[in-house]
Amino acid sequence: MKQLFTASLLTLALGTTAQAADLSELEARARAEGQVNSVGMPDSWANWKDTWRDLGSQYGLKHQDTDMSSAQEIAKFAAEKEDATADIGDVGAAFALGGDESNLSPALDLFADLARQGRLSPVDTNIANLEKGEIEMAVLWDFNALKYRDQIDRDRFTVVIPSDGSLISGYATIINKYAKHPNAAKLAREYILSDAGQINLARGYARPIRSNVTLPDDVQAKLLPNEMYANARPIADFGTWEQSTKRLPRQWQTEVLVHQQR
Repeated sequence: MKQLFTASLLTLALGTTAQAADLSELEARARAEGQVNSVGMPDSWANWKDTWRDLGSQYGLKHQDTDMSSAQEIAKFAAEKEDATADIGDVGAAFALGGDESNLSPALDLFADLARQGRLSPVDTNIANLEKGEIEMAVLWDFNALKYRDQIDRDRFTVVIPSDGSLISGYATIINKYAKHPNAAKLAREYILSDAGQINLARGYARPIRSNVTLPDDVQAKLLPNEMYANARPIADFGTWEQSTKRLPRQWQTEVLVHQQR
């Protein structure tokens, strides 16, 4: 049985929830705008399709998404400014295994050793290559690993959270300050944080950020047990982590890929 080692993902939306009266006013303004345009929140990712469907059926909001990376989302918002074509996005934080924010050597040493053994594959870690059996072990976000496992064959793969070196990180919704539909974007974020919104994301294998949401049994069964995340920890020093990640691409080339068999 093959293993998919995962990093933990929490779906995180920043900001506080609105009071009932504020929500009624927000809903009215969002309905008047009638549209919300997102980036990096496609139907196929973390079950966003159910949230966009609900916002359409319950609040009359039409939706359009352009899929892109977190860095591309931020760059798009900054470049377009007042000519904004997107209202809301979803951006993630980077992660590494082993050591701490200032010391990635344990993780680099591990992957270098795998490269020397000929076990570090240059093959892209996607569902097609996993299904063909070209990858023995993959390091993926938990929600991707679980989704791939279920789409291929639950009995072929085991998904685990490494207990000795996992960081837990999250995704944050960002609302464009130049959004053409700011109230629709705010309402979307409120819905994402609601019980229904959190359950939608959990159906896409993304663990809810709210601990007081009761998931239906069939949804809970999609996720890994909470105990598996007991030793996963969040990034404690983002300043140091930012500097480490800037050095990481070159370190990966000189300390890991140099040992990879051609």
